[in-house]
Amino acid sequence: MSVQIVVPTLGESVTEATVAQWLKQVGDRVERDEPLVELETDKVTLEVNAPAAGVLGEVVAEAGATVEVGAVLGSLSDADGAPAEAAPRSAKPEPAPAKPAAEPKAEPKAEPAAEPKAEPAGDGGGETVDVVVPALGESVTQGTVARWLKDVGEAVAQDEPLVELETDKVTLEVNAPAAGTLTEQVAGEGDTVDVGAVLGRLSAGAGAAAPAAKPAAAAGPAPAPAKAEESGGDLVMPAARKLLEEHGLSAAQVDGTGKGGRVTKEDVQRAIEKGPAKPAAAAAPSQATTVEVPAFERPSGQPRAKKDREERVRMTKLRRTIATRLKQAQNTAAMLTTFNEVDMTALMALRNQYKDSFEKKHGVRLGFMSFFAKAVVAALQDIPAVNAEIDGDDIVYKNYYDIGVAVGTPQGLVVPVVRDVDQLSFAEVEKTIGELGRKGRDGKLSMADLTGGTFTISNGGVYGSLMSTPILNPPQSGILGMHKIQQRPMVVDGGKIEARPMMYLAVSYDHRIIDGSEAVTFLVKVKDAIEDPQRLLLGV
Repeated sequence: MSVQIVVPTLGESVTEATVAQWLKQVGDRVERDEPLVELETDKVTLEVNAPAAGVLGEVVAEAGATVEVGAVLGSLSDADGAPAEAAPRSAKPEPAPAKPAAEPKAEPKAEPAAEPKAEPAGDGGGETVDVVVPALGESVTQGTVARWLKDVGEAVAQDEPLVELETDKVTLEVNAPAAGTLTEQVAGEGDTVDVGAVLGRLSAGAGAAAPAAKPAAAAGPAPAPAKAEESGGDLVMPAARKLLEEHGLSAAQVDGTGKGGRVTKEDVQRAIEKGPAKPAAAAAPSQATTVEVPAFERPSGQPRAKKDREERVRMTKLRRTIATRLKQAQNTAAMLTTFNEVDMTALMALRNQYKDSFEKKHGVRLGFMSFFAKAVVAALQDIPAVNAEIDGDDIVYKNYYDIGVAVGTPQGLVVPVVRDVDQLSFAEVEKTIGELGRKGRDGKLSMADLTGGTFTISNGGVYGSLMSTPILNPPQSGILGMHKIQQRPMVVDGGKIEARPMMYLAVSYDHRIIDGSEAVTFLVKVKDAIEDPQRLLLGV
């Protein structure tokens, strides 16, 4: 029987992909759900898994071909019939003659299913529980295993964090579905996994499985030294191995701090941050004659070796997504920017007058962001096109005001969303922004925190920016850029010159949906509200 391998659904608004590479060759045996081929879209690279066990019989779309959703990539031939699926399972139990029992299909399946249960049952019960990839949020179908927080053989409590997953938007922890012992890590660090895929397995019942796991852990160190000396393969985690290859390091140059001396990704990163100190110490006797002495004989202008001048680090999924989305905004939108400047005198005086009593009553500092958020909402209510978006041939006008606030984090720029700003008080806006900022810096933002914004505010002034042209956050049609407050001479009150605290404001907008007059009017309304903040309280 032949089974077709087809292009799966690729995500919202993505209709085609490019075949990056085939991971199997014609004639190779594959198991169900084993990765077969890599597809590359304009947003992500994803693996297509085998829909059934069998033999790869035909490759229809070669590497480099562009294929649409639902197109046939190749086909599997079930050349060996039932044994193709039963073979790997029957190899797991001790008795090798389990293969002939494949004729009645029920028997081989029953044997391996009973095996994991038999061991825990002897010590008081417990069953194997799969740890799976949870729902990752709207339009997010896969993530990357960043790191395992527990090693095989370790006992875990229910809801204790087991593994970190990295998506193109957030890093999140997957917790243990039950108390027990981690018996298997199915997906290694660095692997790409789909929603619902099995990450690992637990033997439920902490007291039951722990004793069974200890002998395996105790037996592990015995062969480890030999393996470490030969290749380091079993002692180097997948993500760490990838990083070692990228930086031209060997496992011997890194101190492994993982269980049983395993080299983790963090170990490699620490070694890279230390620079050449460790390799230099190891090679000190030979370098004293081969490197240091010729250095005096080199021409003074001769450059250092390329490896000492450059560092190559793979982009994270978040950084790749930021790059893709920002370029997409430039390519798609007819983006323009208009500028104005705002006198911050009245707002700063109001803030200074009430900041102590505000903090005492509400437990949060009174900042400028709540005033700008409220001023933006008032302007959006008057100019609804700035709060709209284009969807195909339609314009979608939003009658709600979910304001994204750009936050710089160690992982990159993220834009968490403050919901229904028009219905929040100044104190609630300040508290929400503060909480989202902390979650962003700690890597705790969820998908719900990042989706659904209608307009964005970016404050480059906190970094000292005097003026900039902010870039749109698709599918939104507008973004306000705040900047540094700087004393400048201004002509006031019929000819007097005074030093005033001034800020440049910039609004970038999609000219396909927002006319220039609307953008300028929007920005003037924000300026007027900030220069006369009582307007926000009176709604005028």
